Amino acid sequence: MDVKLNLDPTRLVFAAILGMAVLLVLIIVFKFHAMVSILIGAIVIGLVAGMPFDAIVTAVNDGIGNTLKGIALLVGLGSMFGAILEASGGAQTLAVTMVRKFGDKKAAWALGITGLVIAMPVFFDAGLIILIPLAFSLAKKTKRSSLFYVIPLLAGLAVGHAFIPPTPGPVLVATMLNVDLGWVILIGLFCGVVAMVIAGPVWGAVCGKKYFIPVPEQVANQEDFDESKLPKFWTIVIIILIPLVLIILKTLSGVIPALSGVKPVFSFLGEPFVALLIATIVAMFILGVNHGYSLKELEKIMTKSLEPTGLILLVTACGGVLRYVLQYSGLGEVIGNAVSAVNLPMVVVAFIVAALVRICVGSATVAMTMAAGIIAAMPGIATLSPMYLACVTAAIAGGATVCSHFNDSGFWLVKSLVGMDETTTLKTWTIMETLVGFSGFVVALIISFFA
Repeated sequence: MDVKLNLDPTRLVFAAILGMAVLLVLIIVFKFHAMVSILIGAIVIGLVAGMPFDAIVTAVNDGIGNTLKGIALLVGLGSMFGAILEASGGAQTLAVTMVRKFGDKKAAWALGITGLVIAMPVFFDAGLIILIPLAFSLAKKTKRSSLFYVIPLLAGLAVGHAFIPPTPGPVLVATMLNVDLGWVILIGLFCGVVAMVIAGPVWGAVCGKKYFIPVPEQVANQEDFDESKLPKFWTIVIIILIPLVLIILKTLSGVIPALSGVKPVFSFLGEPFVALLIATIVAMFILGVNHGYSLKELEKIMTKSLEPTGLILLVTACGGVLRYVLQYSGLGEVIGNAVSAVNLPMVVVAFIVAALVRICVGSATVAMTMAAGIIAAMPGIATLSPMYLACVTAAIAGGATVCSHFNDSGFWLVKSLVGMDETTTLKTWTIMETLVGFSGFVVALIISFFA
């Protein structure tokens, strides 16, 4: 339903400022849940702006329905795929093999690459918990600060989590901006690799020399895991690449004349939910059944993996509500005109908006959701090229990554696992996150000049 209202621009701007202030106060001061806070903020904007009640209800319904229909299957299938990869030991396989191939001197690079690959199908928290023992074992072996290996791992995980589908963040932004996931993957890979190198091995070497963080005592006394029980390296690589390759082939078949004959096949196989479904089924049998899991055990693993997806989907859906309230009230057009007057590229605007929300709220998911909602409501978005929209998606991901501090759960998770105090965490992890987000944004901005 297309709702068009003619409301007072001054009142619209006041409504937006008040609604956003209410949202932030609810999250930061009163510790309301992000989903409830975003929903209340969106409704406040609609009421103060003077939207009719039925228009607000329509915006809520359209926001939830149109947002969830694009990402619900992807988040669910991605969670199941990641859970099988985690349970089978596939993440450890990648890490151990990469470290062995690169050697101890370049192990930091191996951990960064591994983290990047693993974070695409596996949630950040799970990937960190799975892989950090390897970083600690390398630090114990080389008698170096654990930060020398932990920071590259964290950078890789942060990049894979923020920039490259099928991880939920860029998927939800791409859905709200209506941009092809193939372009998002291609641009995300360019941005992510640069960000991982700068924030990972390079910054990790600086941190490792400046701050000596010993391996946690409980980890130092642990026995090494049995590598003989892990799946084969290339098996894991091929399975992880299945959805990425299929999605990219769908995009390429639409722009390369030589592939026009097989475009219908690639269009179907490269549909994101089809590509992820194929990868999940392959993982079930090759990583699950072949490694001793029964179908009943796999069903329990996959069901368990869906528990955190409810939160992701609901927060994302409420972000869709915010987007449609902004769009239906006409505020998106007001913001768009203001941005045009300032003459800033949309990529820059997207980064700034996401970064401001990230700093205030802490949650990267909330920052991506709110920024995508605001940007999607601006006029002219639909006329931008798919490549440029993919750059906007990467810019939002970059802004939503920078400046992790006390209001971010990731800050406290890293502090606790690595065994650092708050000050050292700010000087290492927070700067690393900022390097990831800002360097990824800069690459997206450069590419956008050619889009």
